[in-house]
Amino acid sequence: MAIITTTTTTTTLFHLPSNTHKSKAVSSSFLSLPRSQSPSSSLQFRSLVSDSTSISSRRKLNGNLRRVSVIISAAATTEPLTVLVTGAGGRTGQIVYKKLKERSDQFVARGLVRTQESKEKIGGEDEVFIGDIRDSEAIASAVQGIDALVILTSAVPQMKPGFDPSKGGRPEFFFEDGSYPEQVDWLGQKNQIDAAKAAGVKQIVLVGSMGGTNINHPLNSIGNANILVWKRKAEQYLADSGIPYTIIRAGGLQDKEGGIRELVVGKDDELLETEIRTIARADVAEVCVQALQLEEAKFKAIDLASKPEGTGTPTKDFKALFAQVTTRF
Repeated sequence: MAIITTTTTTTTLFHLPSNTHKSKAVSSSFLSLPRSQSPSSSLQFRSLVSDSTSISSRRKLNGNLRRVSVIISAAATTEPLTVLVTGAGGRTGQIVYKKLKERSDQFVARGLVRTQESKEKIGGEDEVFIGDIRDSEAIASAVQGIDALVILTSAVPQMKPGFDPSKGGRPEFFFEDGSYPEQVDWLGQKNQIDAAKAAGVKQIVLVGSMGGTNINHPLNSIGNANILVWKRKAEQYLADSGIPYTIIRAGGLQDKEGGIRELVVGKDDELLETEIRTIARADVAEVCVQALQLEEAKFKAIDLASKPEGTGTPTKDFKALFAQVTTRF
């Protein structure tokens, strides 16, 4: 449970019986006075959002009228967000899931994976569900009671056997039957969005890819499956769902250390016209986690990449990062 404490100081006048010396509940009305009008006497008054107020320290009496220096510490408590990460067994999904687990004062992490092997790989117990996103009923139990959903599922192409890199040329890829982008990136993500909406989820973070504005992007030619087309269709469905959302269209993903580069945001694939086109998976994961905490991230779609290591200043202010973009889709 996260506790946020704020402290204010004021000077007040109120009536107390002259024989009152112990801490007790105070129900009298009182008048606040500027500190400059207060005499040297002081009385410490401390409250922690309680029905009673504790009074201690020195006091000087003037009849039944007390002049009081008041310090009020108000503690506002918030329950941790319960967050489901789908695709938690993937390379980026694992990082997001781990980050949420590490911040247990802020989040209760859940995961959704496809196999028992993936569940064991991420060290999951009862909080990790096994299910197929192509089956809407299979994911219903995983979304029950969650506050937010992070979607990191994607169709994954397989390399055709027989490729010999020593002979030159490029490898060929294919998608297995039932695992084409239309089934995974469109229908599978649609199932997740529908299930989340039915469960009353308050926010969805969806990780996609840059390049969706170009029908002729090379990624669409992999297996002739138009993966970016189907990803874009799911993104539009989310944007039209009415659920607060953050769409993160990442550049080329790299298995590198995060938190050491300056992140760059854009829109409509404009970053693809520059040299800033890649990003560490760990940085994408951190942006996902930050999006769950910031109002500036809601109802936005951002392209995300990073400057090369050693150039720029590593990003720490994620509120400012999200504020740079106003694009809703």
